[in-house]
Amino acid sequence: MTTMNNTDPLVGHVVDGRYEILRRLARGGMATVYLATDRRLTRTVAIKVMHDNLGSDQDFANRFDREARAAARLSHPNVVSVFDQGMDNGRPYMVMEYVEGSTLRNVITREAPMEPQRALDLLLPVVAAVAAAHEAGIIHRDLKPENVLISGRGQIKVADFGLARAVTAHTATANGMLIGTVSYIAPELVTQGHADTRCDVYALGVVLFEMLTGRKPHTGDTPIQVAYSHVHNEITPPSASAPAIWRDSRSAVPPYLDALVLAAAARQPADRPADARVLLDHLRQAREAIERGVTDDPTLVARMRETRLDPTSSVTEVVPTITPAVEPEVHRTATLRFTPSTPISPSHPGAADGMPYYDSPPPVSPTVAPLVERRAKKRRRGLVSLILLLLVTVLLGVGAWYLLAGRFMATPDFDNLDRAAATKLAAKHGLQVVFNEEFSETVPSGQVTRTDPSAGDRVLIGGNVSVFLSKGQERYPVPSLIKRTVDDAIAALKENNLAVGKTPEVYDDNIAIGLVVSSSIEAGTPVKRDTEVDLNVSKGPAPVKITSFVGKTFEEAKAHYEKAGLVVAREPEDKFSNKIPAGSVVSQSPKSGTVERTGTITFTVSKGPEYTVVPAVRGFNEAEATQKLKNAGFQVEVRRESFFGATALGTDPGEGQKAKTGSTVVLSIG
Repeated sequence: MTTMNNTDPLVGHVVDGRYEILRRLARGGMATVYLATDRRLTRTVAIKVMHDNLGSDQDFANRFDREARAAARLSHPNVVSVFDQGMDNGRPYMVMEYVEGSTLRNVITREAPMEPQRALDLLLPVVAAVAAAHEAGIIHRDLKPENVLISGRGQIKVADFGLARAVTAHTATANGMLIGTVSYIAPELVTQGHADTRCDVYALGVVLFEMLTGRKPHTGDTPIQVAYSHVHNEITPPSASAPAIWRDSRSAVPPYLDALVLAAAARQPADRPADARVLLDHLRQAREAIERGVTDDPTLVARMRETRLDPTSSVTEVVPTITPAVEPEVHRTATLRFTPSTPISPSHPGAADGMPYYDSPPPVSPTVAPLVERRAKKRRRGLVSLILLLLVTVLLGVGAWYLLAGRFMATPDFDNLDRAAATKLAAKHGLQVVFNEEFSETVPSGQVTRTDPSAGDRVLIGGNVSVFLSKGQERYPVPSLIKRTVDDAIAALKENNLAVGKTPEVYDDNIAIGLVVSSSIEAGTPVKRDTEVDLNVSKGPAPVKITSFVGKTFEEAKAHYEKAGLVVAREPEDKFSNKIPAGSVVSQSPKSGTVERTGTITFTVSKGPEYTVVPAVRGFNEAEATQKLKNAGFQVEVRRESFFGATALGTDPGEGQKAKTGSTVVLSIG
């Protein structure tokens, strides 16, 4: 897919009432991928929407639906998850996991040719994902570096099963259209149009070749040339294309890895690993050998050519994370049209263009007199035929010239002429003129904006020319919208060929809820057709901000909040307070925040401190006296009059006197 940042009519649209499209990520031959927000689950997703021209094609729409369902069956850490699919305004769509980061294409562009271990570390999770798909009965059909995503944390995921379909479904290419990226397409898809798991294996082999060498194995100036190379040319071992300085180093491609690439990218499907699971096993064995420093192993070379799993193989591999690349590179998917029953089979240059080719001239019989004479007569008859043919050709040419060109003249240039001048010019050239009017932003009123046919285009001699005269700039006054309902305001704008823009709600003390407070363009201002006018809509008076009046008099609090429009209430019973003087606010509800106008705020008022009589404790022991004072609501401070004394002598304040509840009473012990 090709990454895009241009404006898109679907940006801002809410798909199926749920997925709000934020921006376009990429556009391909079948669908466009957008960044979107799932409003229901409040998460970021990628949504793939089929192009309008394909959405109307029921075969494509059905295939899109089948592929979405097939991809949704996959559950693997290296596969981009499919969350949802459906139809929106006749357009099929698919909702997928959004992977923020880069692609394998960026890594190849930056690092290739890669050391073998690095290449295998990157490819292993990709092959693991495809293996899981093959086990689920699904083939990808469009594997390429652009469809391998690398997150910011280095996680590798295979994306775009948009070309995948269940193996059990019909897998032949539709209507003779071959879909896939030509650089990675299997030969049998070109010649037969039929895909199985070995097509994916082929693409993975080509990707590995590119990672090891820094180039694609099959190239050409056109897609058909690349396809021809896939069909007729075997790839070369990667080691033959590796940099010379690597040949004898740790970076060298070992023979068993050469064998693996050649097997995976073999022209004949039967010579390849049967599926990605077999390829995954071979890759793990190769990586283990590289990690152990094995440079050559004939047994391992032979094993790389096996097409089925070795039941004794038990190699496992932990795939490391990688540093993500940035700035994805654009690589388009090519589309080739062909007749599947007719393989491409040119054996020489020019045959691919449909031209006949002969390896050698046909054999010549011995020259004899009768044969020479017959040939001479044949040449004379041919000469007469040629002359007749030339005469007929000339006559046909003249007739064709008259029919195609002789009856026509070039349309004069009427631009910027007024009606009178245009009429005069048409009469000069023998043409009939038909006047029309249209608005123009650039041409003054009464002057020609354009003609049909345009200046220089063909028009029948003596025929009609439609001349369009400017009515000046198209402008419409903004109507008065204040204190109208939103529906009334929208209707008024529509009557004036204008449109409503944003309609934010604002607080207003004077205009009722739901009515227009103001507009972004002043009433009476002339503006272009379809100009959007924003409307500020009243949501009533602003709420009252609550501040604390604790410690202030109730009268102050009441006066303040009644002026703000609130109802002020007082608790029926005042409350004792040792800290807040009588008549002042002890507490309020609510304590903070805001309250809508006409709401209620309630205050509790202090009735001053509470007093308690100090109880008699003389003669009690220390513990008893202390407890009795505490029970009365006092704090106790002990003062010893003698070291050995243990009996209460008295209190300060004295017994029978009143003191503030909760205050401290001094207990004398002697």
